[in-house]
Amino acid sequence: MGDFYQNGIVTTLHNLRSRSLEDLERELISFSKVRPMSLVLPSLYSELERPALANIVDELCDVPYLSEIVIGLDQADRDQYQHAHEFFSRLPQSNVRILWNDGPRLQEIHKKLDAQNLAPTELGKGRNVWYCMGYMLASGRGEAIGLHDCDIVTYKREMLARLLYPIANPNFNYEYAKGFYARIGDQKMRGRVTRLLVTPLIRALMKVIGHSEWLDYLDSFRYPLAGEFAMRRDVVNDVRIPSDWGLEVGLLLEMKRNFANNRICQVDIADVYDHKHQELSETDTDKGLSKMSIDISKSIFRKLATNGAVFTPEIIRSIKATYFRVALDFVETYRNDALINGLGYDVHEEERSVEMFAQNIMTAGHHFLENPMDTPFVPSWNRVISAEPEILTELRAAVDEDHLEFSNGLSASSVAAKA
Repeated sequence: MGDFYQNGIVTTLHNLRSRSLEDLERELISFSKVRPMSLVLPSLYSELERPALANIVDELCDVPYLSEIVIGLDQADRDQYQHAHEFFSRLPQSNVRILWNDGPRLQEIHKKLDAQNLAPTELGKGRNVWYCMGYMLASGRGEAIGLHDCDIVTYKREMLARLLYPIANPNFNYEYAKGFYARIGDQKMRGRVTRLLVTPLIRALMKVIGHSEWLDYLDSFRYPLAGEFAMRRDVVNDVRIPSDWGLEVGLLLEMKRNFANNRICQVDIADVYDHKHQELSETDTDKGLSKMSIDISKSIFRKLATNGAVFTPEIIRSIKATYFRVALDFVETYRNDALINGLGYDVHEEERSVEMFAQNIMTAGHHFLENPMDTPFVPSWNRVISAEPEILTELRAAVDEDHLEFSNGLSASSVAAKA
C-alpha cells in the first residue's frame, strides 16, 4: 500500500489500493460527458514490430471513456503507414487518427512552417508530440489530453485511468498531471537518469547556486522523467516544448512558468513499470543515455539562467564536483534500498553511470556557455497560429485526407480478400 505523505510544493495523488478499476472507469465515463478525453501516442514505426505496443493496443480496446486516440508515427514509409492503419484498426474508439509525419502532406506543412522558423528543428519525440498537440487543437475533440509512451512492456489500462483522472474530474482544478511509479524490471532497479543524474544534479545545484523555487519545484516530483502526463487542452496553446531529450523536464518547467503550483499535480499510476532500455553510450554523446543526460542538463541550466542564475566555467566545475559527491552517496542509498527489497544491484555499473553523467554535466555546461542564444524550444501553437491563421485547418485536413486515402485502401483490400 502506498503512503499518503505530501512532500515538496506540488500535490501528490497516491494509490492507496482502495478502489477497483471498474469503479474508476465508471466515474471517468461520467466525466467524459462534461470533459471529453483524448490520448496521444508518439511512436516510431519500429514499435509496431515489438510486443509492447501490441499489448498496449489490446488494453486500449477495453477503455470505454476515450473520445479520440491520436498516434504520432515517425520513421515510416508509405507501406509502413498502411501497415500502421491495419495495426491500429481494431481500436474501437470513434476517432482514431495517425499523423504520418514522414508523409507528403505533413511534410508540406512542415516545410511551410520551417520557412518561417516556426517548425521543430530536430527529429524526435519532441517534434512528434508538438505536431500531435497541434492536431489536438485542430480537432477540438478532447478537453483532457493524456500522453504516454509506446514501449511500456508492463502496460495496464489502469495506468491511463489514473493518469487522466486528475485532469478529467471537473471538481479538480489541475491543469497538468505528471505520472510516477517505481522503475523496477527484471528484479533490478531501473531509471538511472532520474536516480543518478536528475535528483543528484538538483541537490548539487541547491548547494552551489543556492535556494531556488524552480529547484524546489523540480525536486518535488518523484519521477520527473516519466513519459506519462495529462493536461487540459488550453495548456497546449501556450506551452513551448524542447525538441530534444529535454522534453519531459522542459515541459515541467513550462508548466511552472505558466501556472501556480496548486494547478499542477503528480499521480501514482502503476505498481510495476518497465519499458525499452536505452544504452549507456559512454563513448558516443549523440545517442542513448549519454545524449539524454546532456540535453536534460542543458535544459535545467537554461531555465535557471532565465530566472537569474549566473553560470561561469568555475561554477560549472563546482556543480560537477558537488554532483559527483552527491551522486555517489545516492549509489549507496539505492544499494541499500535494493538489498532490503531483494533486488539486484551492480555498484560498478551504477558508478560508471555517475562518472559519465558527471562528464556530461561539464559538456552541457560548456555548450550552454558557448551558445547562450541557443533556443531548442519549439514555438508555441499560439505563435504559429498568429503567423499562419489557417494552419490548424490545414493540419487537420492533411491528417484526415491521409486517413481517408489509406482507410479506403484498407477497405478495398478487405473486400478483395473476402472475394
